[in-house]
Amino acid sequence: MASNIVIGAHVEQTDPVAEATARETTLVQFFLGDPQGYKGPEVRYSGGPEGLRADAEKAGVDLYVHAPYIVNVATTNNRIRIPSRKLLQQHMDAAASIGAKGLIVHGGHVNKDDDPATGFDNWRKAVEATDIKIPLLIENTAGGDNAMTRQLDRIGGVWEAISAAEGFEDVGFVLDTCHAWAGGIELASAVEKVRSITGRIDLVHANDSRDAFDSGADRHANFGAGQLDADEFAGVVRDAGAPVVCETPGGAEEHRADFAWLREHGV
Repeated sequence: MASNIVIGAHVEQTDPVAEATARETTLVQFFLGDPQGYKGPEVRYSGGPEGLRADAEKAGVDLYVHAPYIVNVATTNNRIRIPSRKLLQQHMDAAASIGAKGLIVHGGHVNKDDDPATGFDNWRKAVEATDIKIPLLIENTAGGDNAMTRQLDRIGGVWEAISAAEGFEDVGFVLDTCHAWAGGIELASAVEKVRSITGRIDLVHANDSRDAFDSGADRHANFGAGQLDADEFAGVVRDAGAPVVCETPGGAEEHRADFAWLREHGV
């Protein structure tokens, strides 16, 4: 039986529609501008935001935008938290302007000596402060001593806090397989446990891991080239039943090979 799970990839941002075509897929994720900078989003597509939206719709390609890595709305450091909120809103607006299906953002962290509850509440404030125009998808992360979404209990803390926020119904979850493994979440029960906390998995970041279980290291590998057990890895993707983004090394050829690997393993 053919799976109806759509498998796509993270691609270069200049022409996402062409990148989707090269990978023979209908789903791509990309950055808008610099993933490490506060400068704000930039649509590099030659036709601008409206052109990208129209061309993606015409080609039947679903677009997802990944917010910059530096966004950390949980931190107690005002010089990071306040610009992070601003940057999150700018990327939300830009992602909505191109018709993206969701904006992905990492869970962030608080300082080593901070009470995690402060970070949970900062997440609530961030959700309330953001004009959420398309789904805001919070992703689990691999490392950090005081991370908000590395461990299941912390994800639970964030979810409990934001569930009281106005706009919460438009917040979803991204399950990253490499981050789960490296963050110490058992893959065999990951989907069930995450769903019991969040009630939903909106997107899967399918990535093998170069590093050991609970290592805290975020280094992605192509499928079969890392340390994830093949059956457990494919099982997570299958059980989540959500659209899939492969954030693996290489270009179109390597990504098509990763798509094929997932299909061969029952996704």
